[in-house]
Amino acid sequence: MVAKNLLIVTAFVETATGVMLLVSPTRVVALLLGASLDAPAALVVARMTGAALLSLGCACWLARNAGPNRAVPGVVAAMLLYNSVAVAVLATAGAGARLVGVLTWPTVALHAALAVWCLACLRSGRRA
Repeated sequence: MVAKNLLIVTAFVETATGVMLLVSPTRVVALLLGASLDAPAALVVARMTGAALLSLGCACWLARNAGPNRAVPGVVAAMLLYNSVAVAVLATAGAGARLVGVLTWPTVALHAALAVWCLACLRSGRRA
């Protein structure tokens, strides 16, 4: 049950973020990093990131009812990797590069909490 709840929450968070990046990447980047996307290539990369997050959200949503098989731990492990890297990248951007927007530190905290939740699910061995 714990992994199922994690996958549902992750599906909503990543899907919403992915859609926002596809629709309005400049707004998301301004809120997240306090920066603008001036180059056309940056807009393309931001939209590709949105597509990737939409894919992660879809995978989590579809895996939520997978039952006791290898799919759920695999998806949770992938999300642990993603959330851990997201924390590192965003914290480095905020603290090192001084790219700080209104949502930088709340997003770091959210990804850190999701990473801990992923780790707890993997350690407990509980599946949806």
